[in-house]
Amino acid sequence: MDRIDRRIVEALQEDGRLSNTELASRIALSESACLRRVRQLEASGLIRGYVALLDQSSAGYPDNVFVQITLTSQQRSDLDEFEAAARELPEVMECYLMSGDHDYLLRVIVADARDYERLHSQHLTRLPKVDRVRSSFALRTVVKKTAIAPKPEA
Repeated sequence: MDRIDRRIVEALQEDGRLSNTELASRIALSESACLRRVRQLEASGLIRGYVALLDQSSAGYPDNVFVQITLTSQQRSDLDEFEAAARELPEVMECYLMSGDHDYLLRVIVADARDYERLHSQHLTRLPKVDRVRSSFALRTVVKKTAIAPKPEA
């Protein structure tokens, strides 16, 4: 990844709706060279896709809750079963397998405390092999980024 690729990635992260013509003009490349580079970045997997970023509050989910989940077992089949079920819950925006005191950390979005109570009692505690659920409501978002600056090659 060279300086030009970095500029392409930066521009597309800022505005993924740029046409190839607009992008080429911004980067000062020919349209064909720009398109070739974008396609290479996509083929390499660095650019995974293009999405519309929604405003969470406007979508009806102003609250973030971070949920620590401990399972009764850490056997591979139990982890796989939990992960498959967690993927099915639309409120689960992120799910991480963790080291430390709990097995998973989830970021879930909810309308309010009552909505979280519903999610907790009807879904989270019923996920496969769940032993313990600990929750923390985020008071406000301090930093939330979508852009990643690729590490320079050494």
